[in-house]
Amino acid sequence: MALDVVIMAAGKGTRMKSARPKVLHRLAGRALLQHVLDCAAALHPDGLVVVTGHGAEEVEAAVAGEGRRFVRQMPQHGTGHAVQQAAPLLHETGTTLVLNGDVPLVAPATAQALVAACGGERLALLTVTLDDPAGYGRILRAPGGAITGIVEQKDASPAQQALREVYTGVMAAPTAALRGWLARLTNDNAQREYYLTDVVAMAVADGVPVVHAAAADETEVLGVNSPAQLARLERRYQSRVAEALMEAGVRLADPARLDVRGRLDCGQDVEIDVGCVFEGRVVLADGVRVGPCCVLRDVEVGPGTILQAFTHIDGDGQPVRIGREGRIGPFARLRPGAALGDEVHVGNFVEVKNSSLADGAKANHLAYLGDATVGARVNYGAGSITANYDGANKHRTVIGDDAHVGSNCVLVAPVTIGAGATIGGGSTIAKDAPAGQLTVARARQASYAGWTRPQKAPPKPAP
Repeated sequence: MALDVVIMAAGKGTRMKSARPKVLHRLAGRALLQHVLDCAAALHPDGLVVVTGHGAEEVEAAVAGEGRRFVRQMPQHGTGHAVQQAAPLLHETGTTLVLNGDVPLVAPATAQALVAACGGERLALLTVTLDDPAGYGRILRAPGGAITGIVEQKDASPAQQALREVYTGVMAAPTAALRGWLARLTNDNAQREYYLTDVVAMAVADGVPVVHAAAADETEVLGVNSPAQLARLERRYQSRVAEALMEAGVRLADPARLDVRGRLDCGQDVEIDVGCVFEGRVVLADGVRVGPCCVLRDVEVGPGTILQAFTHIDGDGQPVRIGREGRIGPFARLRPGAALGDEVHVGNFVEVKNSSLADGAKANHLAYLGDATVGARVNYGAGSITANYDGANKHRTVIGDDAHVGSNCVLVAPVTIGAGATIGGGSTIAKDAPAGQLTVARARQASYAGWTRPQKAPPKPAP
C-alpha cells in the first residue's frame, strides 16, 4: 500500500518578524523543515510533496533532494487549501500522512504509529492533552468518546475552548477518501479559509472511522510561530539531548549550558564543561575532557585527550582527527584537514590547517601550521609560521622527525626541514634545511652609536 507524505511549508510566519521563511529558521543547527523531512524520510514513503508559498524559491533551494517534489500555494488560503495543491501528486490509493514544516520534533516512531492507526481505511489524528491549549484546534468527542470533529480556536465557543485535548496538525488519511474530502471543503468560517480539519466532520458523515494516536509528550508536537517559541523549543530539545548523554555516563558540568547541533557520540568517562557547542559529527573517545566554551564541529578526539577552554575545532565536512592523550588549547584553532597523532600538544593561539602532526609533536604558543607535514617529536617554536601561499597556489612544508624550529621563524613553502634539524630563532627559511644541522637565516646584528629616534615636532603656538 502506497504511503504519501505531504509537508505544509507555505506560511510566512509573520510573528517571526524576519525576512527568512519561517520553516528555514534553525533548531539545533538545522532548519525546522529539515527536521520534518528527516522524520518523513525515516518512513521510506512512496511519495513526498512539500507545499511551499512564502519564500518558495528559497525554501525549495534549501531542501531540494532526490524524491522530493514541490507544489506552491499562492496565495495561502488555509491548511485545506495547502493540501489541495498536493492532491494531484498523490497516489490513487493508500495512505497520506500530513505533517507541518514548523512542527519539527515529531518522532518517526510516532508518525509510523499514526500511519498504522490509519491503515489506509481510517482517518487518524495525532492528539495531545495540554495544560494550556491556547491556539490549537480542540478535539470534539461524542458522549461515548468517539471523535466527531475539530474546532479551531478562533471559531470555538467558550465551552469548546475549555477542552484540553488538541489536534497537533498531523493526520493520516486514506488517500482516495482524502481526495474527495478536499474537493468538498468550503471557507465558511471566521477566517474565510479552507481548513483541513473540516475533513473530520466529513469522515464522520461518510461513516469513515476517526481514530487517534497520542504524541509521546508535548515537546514532540510544539510548533514555532515566534522567536520566543523557537528559543524555548531549542532549550527543550537540548535538555533531551543532555539527559540522554548523562544516562549514557557523560558528565556535564551544567546540562542547561550545552548545545548539540548535530550528532555527538561519547565513550566512557567523558567530561564536558559549560558553554560548549557541538556541530556536525563529533566523536569523543573514552576519558576525553572538554573545557568550557569550546566549539567543536566535525572532529574525532582520541582517548584521554584534553581540550582546554575556548578551543575551536572546525572540520567543515573534513573531520579533524586527534589521537590519544593529546593536549589542545586553550584558545587553539584546528581547521579542516588537521590530523594529530598521539600525545600531540597544540597550545594557546596556535592554528593548524590541512596539516598533520605526528606522535609527540608540539606547537605550544602563537604559531601557524598550514599545509604542513610535521614529524614525530618536533618542537615548533612560538611565533613561527609556514608561509604556504604564494598569492596563487598553496605549497607544502615538510618537517622531519625530531626537528626543532626556533621562535619567530618563517618557513617559506615549498620547503623541507630534515630530521633532527634545528632552525635558529628568527630565521626565514626559503631553501631546504639539511638533517641534523643548525640552519640560521637572518641578518647580522649591528649597533649604531649616535643614532637618535625621530622626534615629534613641537605644537604650534595658538594664534
